[in-house]
Amino acid sequence: MSHHSRQMEHDYLSDNNRLDIGAALNADNVRIGTEAAMNADNVRIDTGATMNAENIRIVKRAATSADNNADNNSRRSPFRGLFSTSAARWRSSSVAAAIAVAASLALATVACDTGGAGSPEVVIYTSVDRNFSEPVLDAFETEHGISVQAVYDVEAAKTTGLVNRLLAERERPQADVWWNGEFAQTITLADEGVLAPYDSTSAEGLPPHYVDANSLWAAFGGRARVLLVNTDLMPEGYMPDSVGDLADSPVPPEQIGIAHPLFGTTATHVAALYALNGAEPTLAFFKMLAEQGVQVVDGNSVVRDMVVDGRLAFGLTDTDDACGALERDPDAPLEIVFPDQGPNEPGTLVIPNTIGLVAGGPNPESGQALIDYLLGEQAIGALVESGWFQVTLRDVGVVPPCADSSQVKTFEVGLAEIAAQMEVSKADMGSVFMQ
Repeated sequence: MSHHSRQMEHDYLSDNNRLDIGAALNADNVRIGTEAAMNADNVRIDTGATMNAENIRIVKRAATSADNNADNNSRRSPFRGLFSTSAARWRSSSVAAAIAVAASLALATVACDTGGAGSPEVVIYTSVDRNFSEPVLDAFETEHGISVQAVYDVEAAKTTGLVNRLLAERERPQADVWWNGEFAQTITLADEGVLAPYDSTSAEGLPPHYVDANSLWAAFGGRARVLLVNTDLMPEGYMPDSVGDLADSPVPPEQIGIAHPLFGTTATHVAALYALNGAEPTLAFFKMLAEQGVQVVDGNSVVRDMVVDGRLAFGLTDTDDACGALERDPDAPLEIVFPDQGPNEPGTLVIPNTIGLVAGGPNPESGQALIDYLLGEQAIGALVESGWFQVTLRDVGVVPPCADSSQVKTFEVGLAEIAAQMEVSKADMGSVFMQ
């Protein structure tokens, strides 16, 4: 049975604690989101088939060039120095036991239908959107003969639900591999002892700050922070090319936008600037954006849409959103700019996918094989071609179709250093933008 027929989505619920991954729990009733219901008097797995050893079915639910900027950008913003490497550097009890029991029962049930003893298998938990991750996992299963059981997140919980599940299962791990669409929560799992060291040869060639010093995780491609520009609304001869231009530009501030700095990749970007250059100048910069009236909107996709329809002249967003705009209308007057690419500038932030081996997982060798595969050129190339990756962290022979990131300079700061700044930077951004 392929992982198509074994994917489980769980939504855990108690009176005061909810972890959305497709299964609901409370003191009187435990329900597994593979259309399964359990309580103290009645345990039933409703799989649409009689449950016995022979027949168990779990139902799934489904740069810019220097020439373009020669004239206007000769008036360098005083805030560009804040992004310059030559300047001062910016530098979740009671429900847990029920979760572990329910998850263990669900995975044990699945194990009854994986082909019997001796059939190699691997269990992966992933927050990566299923339409992108599933084809790559299918390819691994076909090429290696290892049955893949994939547990995907659901939109309501996203990464947090799976992370809490891994933490709840720490004493009796059910997964072998963790594949995350970002990095901060992977570092949390590493710090909590959920991940085990594995030095994959497929990680060779990655920049050192994208590989954990203790080999607990590796990063292998993702999305980058970019400026999306409506070229019809630019003053003649001007093109923003720095995050500093958000604060100092001939474009009126009400025509410039960012997503809310307390959430998503913008919050990660703020934390990265804290790690790279320090709290004080970074906080001062965002205070200035607020005071000047730069538009703060509900997400990167909103920034994109407002630039596309002309309500913003430019804004800070992610490559996946920016590329989506150009894919929908290749002739739109839009340009994607990777910011701060000059000789004394720090580059831009990449939010990479991360992968790690789960400590004490049931199939460590198969888990290592899957990690090797996902870190390899074939899988990364497929993720680029599917549109999940717009940035690769090393040359894999495939150029992202939307924006060539092969020569893009990125922040040279450790991902753990960025994650360590998340709490304080969010508190600071709350004081500025939540008043």
